[in-house]
Amino acid sequence: MGCNVGKGDQIFRFVLGVVLLLAYFLGWIAGTWGTVALIVGIILVVTAAFRFCPLYRLLGVSTCEPQKG
Repeated sequence: MGCNVGKGDQIFRFVLGVVLLLAYFLGWIAGTWGTVALIVGIILVVTAAFRFCPLYRLLGVSTCEPQKG
C-alpha cells in the first residue's frame, strides 16, 4: 500500500473532513445529510492520515510527488 495522496491533497482532505465532522457533531447538518457528512468526513480524515485512497488506486491516479532515486 503505497502513497497515492500528495501533500496538498492530504491537507485538503483533512480540512474538509474535519469541517464535515464538526458540522455533524455540532448539529449544523442533520438527518440523512448528516449521516452522509459523517461517513464522508471519516473517509476523508482516514485517507489523509494514511495518504492512501482506494478510489485513486482503482482509477490509477496519484497526486504524490515522484520519488527521487
